[in-house]
Amino acid sequence: MVTSRTGAARLVPTARIEGEWDGREPSVLLIEDDPGDALLVEELVTDSALKMSLRWVRSMTEAAEVLAAEVPDCVLLDLHLPDAQGLEALSMVQAHADQVAVVVLTGLAEEQTGLAAVAAGAQDYLVKGRVEPELFGRAVRYAIQRKQAEQSAVALQASQMQARENARLERGLLPRPLLRAGGVQVVARYRPGRAQALLGGDFYDIVQSADGAVHALVGDVSGHGPDEAALGVALRIAWRTLVLSGVTGAEQVARLEELLVAERARDEVFATLVSLAAVPGSHSASVVRAGHPGLLRRTGTQVDWVEVPGGPALGMIPGVAGWPTAELPVPPGASVVLFTDGLFEGHVSRGTERLGEDGLLALARESATLPAEDFVDTLIDRAEGLAEERGGLADDVAVVHVSWNQK
Repeated sequence: MVTSRTGAARLVPTARIEGEWDGREPSVLLIEDDPGDALLVEELVTDSALKMSLRWVRSMTEAAEVLAAEVPDCVLLDLHLPDAQGLEALSMVQAHADQVAVVVLTGLAEEQTGLAAVAAGAQDYLVKGRVEPELFGRAVRYAIQRKQAEQSAVALQASQMQARENARLERGLLPRPLLRAGGVQVVARYRPGRAQALLGGDFYDIVQSADGAVHALVGDVSGHGPDEAALGVALRIAWRTLVLSGVTGAEQVARLEELLVAERARDEVFATLVSLAAVPGSHSASVVRAGHPGLLRRTGTQVDWVEVPGGPALGMIPGVAGWPTAELPVPPGASVVLFTDGLFEGHVSRGTERLGEDGLLALARESATLPAEDFVDTLIDRAEGLAEERGGLADDVAVVHVSWNQK
């Protein structure tokens, strides 16, 4: 008979085991060069309460061919094969199919080898010559369950690590405004898109330089994922550093493009942005736009869409493009709203129609009398609500509402 030596398996409730495969017979690959031992295993399978489909191969070479075509639920592995011996055989199986449960078959005097195999990643070991059909079936069942539990634990750990990494990236994407004096009002929001398990590349920042000038930035790295999010963080930090160093306008954008080209993971990655600079109390702002959508200007109860002259997105034609600096009139008491395209690219029905720039402007005008914070939150919520039938806004949204020349 074959005896299982890992007693912890006995703790798994039988009722749960019976339904594990939803009526499907688990598949088992036997790797055994001895025909007599193979025959004993076939008899155990026949007599076991657990019905399973068994396939027999005589060498690791044959097993590799089978594992390349299909992955069974469990492998029964003899550790003395013509072309693989001891733990080497286990390593070879794991190399070909690391997601499969493995039960090693050892001789009567090889219990230490079995324990070593379990320590090396096998789910159980069975001693040849100590076989009972019921224990054999349980050993196979529990081995498969233990492997599934191990994979679930690994996936959970990976998910937790990803969540922690996303949190670190999010802290980089969502900065605290650096304001040195009063007279500047800022409302900033960031909302991840529904389709993302990972952060996207939207970023923003607000800095007041030593001379009192207010600088605001909103940008968007193409694509989604940790590389794009990390690149967005790098661009934001570089922008803040350039502002504090006195580098503004077209030169600032050119330096950011140099960084993007050096740091991007693929040549096709690009970034759009709009950067604004204004002196508190002034009635205008200097705006540089690189492939980015326009902005909203709020004046009293009026909201206008403004799209100043600009240049191409960063990284589209590196080292060649230029970005003009445009002067934007901002009357006393007016505000400027910068945002990423995720705010208006959401669908407004189950069809193909999207909110678009005109639709966003209409929403903004309907909320024109609201205070700054309510205005921004209402704009995002209404865009999200219109896209609800399609699962919400698919892309990230970053919004910065800034004013510096209050009446």
